[in-house]
Formats: sequence, structure tokens, C-alpha cells
Amino acid sequence: MGTLLQEIEFPTSGLASVPGDGEGATEMTGSINMIREFCDRLLSPEKARTTRIFFPEANEVKYAQKTVFGGTYFKLDYLTKPSLFEDFGFFERVKMADRVKTEDELFLVAYPYFNVNEMLVVEELYKEAVVNTDRKLIIFNGELDRIRSGYYPKFFYPKLAALTETLLPKMETVYYIHNFKGQKGGVLFRCYPGPWQVLRRTRNRCICVHQQETMPSLKEVALNILASA
Repeated sequence: MGTLLQEIEFPTSGLASVPGDGEGATEMTGSINMIREFCDRLLSPEKARTTRIFFPEANEVKYAQKTVFGGTYFKLDYLTKPSLFEDFGFFERVKMADRVKTEDELFLVAYPYFNVNEMLVVEELYKEAVVNTDRKLIIFNGELDRIRSGYYPKFFYPKLAALTETLLPKMETVYYIHNFKGQKGGVLFRCYPGPWQVLRRTRNRCICVHQQETMPSLKEVALNILASA
């Protein structure tokens, strides 16, 4: 696959869960475990030395080193550094040019959604270390639908909102599951290179009720497609 910027989004508290069903730390731990499984299944052992995995901040790197990534050759790194004003939402940005090494070939970014600055650092990483190279960048569980849907008001978060025009259009979603609960519940699903599918959940299986080549908005799926299926 030639796309340099890719997205993988899946529920970590169970295939039928939605973001927030699990406690935050539990969901992040689930993401770490799935990232390790992804690496084991799709990357050859020799690729570990050229793969750099970015976690939101240094404490999570330490946790990953002590648990699922202990004893591996993957390079574990972080996006932001907590400051003295962490309680007020201030973090120190880490200059990406200083983190990346010449031999790096693949960047995996783990759940960059806890602090709004994290996705801005991801954009910096993409611009400084991926564009005009053969490297690839994969975002795992970035909850990018928050940005797509306007969850962050443009007036207060202009740089974050701008990602819908600068970074996100360059991204290919390679695997995606978003669940909708309720009487008219279902699933928005995609597995590259297939189309986007809206699935209606029944007792024993899921039935495809709609498909298209481009990603529909979550609002369109909930209010139009599933509501009329």
C-alpha cells in the first residue's frame, strides 16, 4: 500500500463497545496490547529495529517497556512532555526532528487523543519525517472522529480544526470499526481496500445495509442510513 499516512481505529473494550465504555487507562492498555499483536503479525522481526512507536508521553513509554514491549527491539518514544502546569492542560512539545533517526522506516502513533496537542505533534512528525520519504506513519486509535465531527470548536482550537483540511485528507483509513448503540444501532466498518460499509446488528450476525467508496459522517450514518434501514 503506497499511502504514507494511515489510520487504524477499533474498539478496545469489545467489538460491540464504543469509546468511553471502558475506563480510560483500561482502553489505553487494550490499545497497547493490540499494537503489539499488530507488530507481531505484520512486521518481520528484523523490522523491529526500524520501527519507532510513539506514545502520548514518557510515562506510557515506561509502562510499555515493562509490559508488552519488554525485551523487544522496537524503538519506543513519546510525543509530549508534561510541564509544571500539567493540571491546567499545558504540555511541552517534543521536537520531532530530534527524535527521529535515519534508520527509522515506520512510525506507529498510539492513541494521540488525550491532549489536543498530541495530534498537532503528529502533524509535525508527518511533515518533518514522512513527506518526501519512503517512510510510513500509522495512527492507532487516535479518535480522529472528534476532529472530523467538529467536537473541538474551531474558535478555541483553530490549529486542531485545520487538520480536517491539511492532514486528514492525506490519510487512508485501512481498518475501522465504529459502533452505534440503541434500537437502530449498527456498525460503520471498513477494511482496506474495500468500501465503507454500514452494518445492521441482528441477534446472531451483522447485515450490510449500505456501502460507499468514501467515508460517511457519523451523523449521516446514525440519522439517515441506520435510521431508515
